[in-house]
Amino acid sequence: MPLICVCSPKGGVGKTTLTANLAYALSRAGNKVLAIDFDVQNALRLHFGVPLSDGRGFVAKATESPDWSQFVLSAGGNIFVLPYGDATEPQREAFEARLVQDEHFLLRGLSTLLNYPGLIIIADFPPGPSPALKALSRLADLHLVSLLADTASLSLLPQVENHRLTGEVLNRKAGYYVVLNQSDNRRQISRDVTAFMEQRLGERLMGVVHRDESVIEANASQQSIFDFSPASAAAFDIELIARKVTNILGVRVGDGTVHSQPKMSGF
Repeated sequence: MPLICVCSPKGGVGKTTLTANLAYALSRAGNKVLAIDFDVQNALRLHFGVPLSDGRGFVAKATESPDWSQFVLSAGGNIFVLPYGDATEPQREAFEARLVQDEHFLLRGLSTLLNYPGLIIIADFPPGPSPALKALSRLADLHLVSLLADTASLSLLPQVENHRLTGEVLNRKAGYYVVLNQSDNRRQISRDVTAFMEQRLGERLMGVVHRDESVIEANASQQSIFDFSPASAAAFDIELIARKVTNILGVRVGDGTVHSQPKMSGF
């Protein structure tokens, strides 16, 4: 059960969009994929066709329920999503307090999902440090850090390198990799930042996703980039990143077979 965390030191870098499209790319290879949203904005679900009015999610009941798999929604095919959901401020605060105070809280809630055979889990987090990121980082197999090809993201790279996101080594298994998002070859600064990142990070740069208007249009239509514009540059870039992720983690291409049947929606 590979667990991938997608995080960033800043907002507005396309992190949630990357999470969703990477989930789609991994599922296209025949893997069962679950996308989990730890961001209070609750936006990840919208990439999988969940209506804006649908407030279902796991956070509101997380402190009461020992098994969060009951809140999983099917997004069709091999894709599933565990939305943050509508939660009151007291519910959010209680959830985050338990993440900090109880080191087994996250493991208990996700136990069924973490033990589901052949399931790839990819988790999205709010920008910057967060209790959820720190708690799940201890279980994660790989971290992807999303940054833009701009000077603002470049200035925050030391925060990643100096372990400021969690206060400790970001990943002690397969490590962390950077994905440079919205690189625009038409802009000099974008080309310069991309070149610098390639030189600075080397193999630690997982990939570069080129700026592509079809990504925005796909988001607006609640579709994956692969369904909306399969021949687009961004679709190619994300497909390549997905292949690198599976190679690093040693993921075998799934056949869609369910080997055991936990009690969760759509599995």
